[in-house]
Amino acid sequence: MGKQPNLYTFSDTNALAKSLRAYVLQCQNAGLERHGAFKVAVSGGSLPNILAKALLDPGNGGPEDRIDFSRWEIFFADERAVPLDHSDSNYKLLKDELLDKIPVNLGKPIVHPVDVEILDDVQELADQYQEELMRSFAAKDSVKLPIFDLLLLGCGPDGHTCSLFPGHELLRESDAWVAPIEDSPKPPKARITLTLPVVTHGIKIAFVATGEGKAGILKEILDTDEGRNLPCGLVNEGGAERVSWFTDAKAVSGVGFPKRGSL
Repeated sequence: MGKQPNLYTFSDTNALAKSLRAYVLQCQNAGLERHGAFKVAVSGGSLPNILAKALLDPGNGGPEDRIDFSRWEIFFADERAVPLDHSDSNYKLLKDELLDKIPVNLGKPIVHPVDVEILDDVQELADQYQEELMRSFAAKDSVKLPIFDLLLLGCGPDGHTCSLFPGHELLRESDAWVAPIEDSPKPPKARITLTLPVVTHGIKIAFVATGEGKAGILKEILDTDEGRNLPCGLVNEGGAERVSWFTDAKAVSGVGFPKRGSL
């Protein structure tokens, strides 16, 4: 058996947020040391709320605990083909929960939303977003895949992550960095998503899953052979020890996979 992902479990979301902050800071500081920037991909769902709780906390004031948003470059792990002010937009969610609340002294990140001029052509939307990645990560013919410093992901009740759904043909996409999906089983149907190889090539990959509603699917993903074929399971498989799960006690009730209480 190869190396396994890390499963961190905390008593509640406040304790989780505190450790998530420390983890994100480790990733930020490593990215800044490596190439002077912190390139991160973020999903939607309940993640932006917990992320805000983690990152907007004043912290301990030490040099290792300083978030420098001015050197962050934020991409979206997936996005819906909707205007940026639409309630289904992951950009709007992150803007409302986190971006609009960042204190001036922490700096302003570079954020990459989708091009709203081409929402009616989801293939073009995906192609354009891939070009956006290329501009940041170098031309596609010079790097096989973009390597994010960190991807922050959620886990759906069916085991989906990003807009990669169980049994969907997109799970087999191996060439594109960003792919369109027009038949999402969860509305809205039209979306774009990072592909599985891009997700699993991140330097660090973090899932955040909380609440008793996640207990069943986490048990399946972490404890069963069938769960390994779900999108979250495939990320675990591809990312191995580079993957960390941040959960509260309710989300892992009944899960047998070995848990840790601290980083």
